[in-house]
Amino acid sequence: MTHSPKRTARWFGAVALAAVIGTSGLAAQTAEAKQQLDGPRLARQLTRDVTPNGVFRHLRAFQRIAEQNGNTRAAGTPGYDASVDYVAGRLESVGFDVTRQDFEFDYFEEVASEFAQTSPEAITYTLGEDFLAAQFTPNVTVSGLLQSVDLVLPPTPAPSSSSGCEPEDFATFTPGNIALIQRGTCNYTVKADNAQDAGAIGVVLFNEGQPGRTDVLAPSGDLPDLTIPVIFATFEVGNALAAGTDVNVTITTDVIREIRVNQNVIAQTHTGRADNVVMAGAHLDSVPAGPGINDNGSGSAALLETALKLGSSPNVKNAVRFSFWGAEEPGLLGSQAYVDSLDFEQQLDIAMYLNFDMIGSPNVGYFVYDGDDSDGEGAGPGPFGSAQIEQTFVDYLTGVKGIETEGTDFDGRSDYGAFIGVAIPSGGLFTGAEVPKTEEQAIKWGGEAGVPFDPCYHAECDNLGNVNRDAVDANSDALAWTLASYGVSTEDVNGIGNREARRVERTNRLAARALSAESVMLAAAA
Repeated sequence: MTHSPKRTARWFGAVALAAVIGTSGLAAQTAEAKQQLDGPRLARQLTRDVTPNGVFRHLRAFQRIAEQNGNTRAAGTPGYDASVDYVAGRLESVGFDVTRQDFEFDYFEEVASEFAQTSPEAITYTLGEDFLAAQFTPNVTVSGLLQSVDLVLPPTPAPSSSSGCEPEDFATFTPGNIALIQRGTCNYTVKADNAQDAGAIGVVLFNEGQPGRTDVLAPSGDLPDLTIPVIFATFEVGNALAAGTDVNVTITTDVIREIRVNQNVIAQTHTGRADNVVMAGAHLDSVPAGPGINDNGSGSAALLETALKLGSSPNVKNAVRFSFWGAEEPGLLGSQAYVDSLDFEQQLDIAMYLNFDMIGSPNVGYFVYDGDDSDGEGAGPGPFGSAQIEQTFVDYLTGVKGIETEGTDFDGRSDYGAFIGVAIPSGGLFTGAEVPKTEEQAIKWGGEAGVPFDPCYHAECDNLGNVNRDAVDANSDALAWTLASYGVSTEDVNGIGNREARRVERTNRLAARALSAESVMLAAAA
């Protein structure tokens, strides 16, 4: 590049200025800059400190905790309580003041439910393989004629079934029958409520049938006021039942449903503005079926290691709050209880919420929550500031890690929901669950097309062998970088920045440029 006369004059002026400043002045200025320029510096340091070895140490702890407690860390179980003790203890060991927030929730446990076809031929189905009792079902035994409700068979290539979603679907339903309903475009509880209102004495709800939507459904959901039994079945079972004529079935649900106390774990740095908090969270519980090492040991472990390496009193401008949620799997209950406990002023103190739920899926995808709704899918954009959070994650993963990302919708399936509900800007990372990877995604990210991102999603096999180390490494770095960067300045999200740090950065940059120019001149004169 050539210099204009005016630019050249300014350049030599800078050289003269450097000579006047001298070595001692530059050193003092550099020391001041080092003290204040802790945005990028802090982000770089924290990213170096958070290593996959550190994260995997916590994953090993979660695995052992599960194995010592019935192979689960589900909410309301000893495995979850031990997970809380582990996380809280590690945070306290580096100086955090830890809050264990109690909340009540409806605990569910499958005991010995039964399901069988009694005619035209007798078929006994296997609990856990062919069916499971729904979380919101009462304990009861019913027998009756099975009646299909607005099924889409064969299933369409993409999910489309609205079976049971509208009261009109039951216009010809015979009260006293058992409803056969297909998974689809509305919540399970809506289907069950509509069936009960139509006079059904029980519900068999089977998976829809597309790749990734064939296995028995996990027994999760809200708890409507049901008096009829509801079971979830595989697509194979439901499809066979739908093909039969005059099929009679018997359902016996044998479950535990009771109120139990669960805990969130909350810790905040001692430093930084308490009225502009950068909050990050991950759910700590697993499903009852397994140890939950990817879902969501991966997010919890990465968040815990970041907290430990950041420390309780880091050089941040904005306080950083770490949250480990209880009872996410039964229905996002811990995060909702937390947000419900905040008044409006306390909500205003939270600058943003960052969510990390499944960041190590074995057949990995690299997804960033679609804050600006640029993909045009689902619920629409997040609250103002969410688009900027999305861009921060994308810039790091693409610009630093060289990983191309895709957006993922705020579809209400994780703990960001409660924060978005009160207009707190939100974002986060996700590596995929039960949906199969496409051919295009396999070309972009590697792995196997046609196979779910996490083949062990909500299953017993979600153990240490179900975690992609490269994905954990990349996403842990993205977590650390983004958290530390916003710990210094949230200007792009809410206008609260660190102007003094930027002033020193500019001054330091000019001084460094002048010193470099002086070196060039001295070398030329030699």
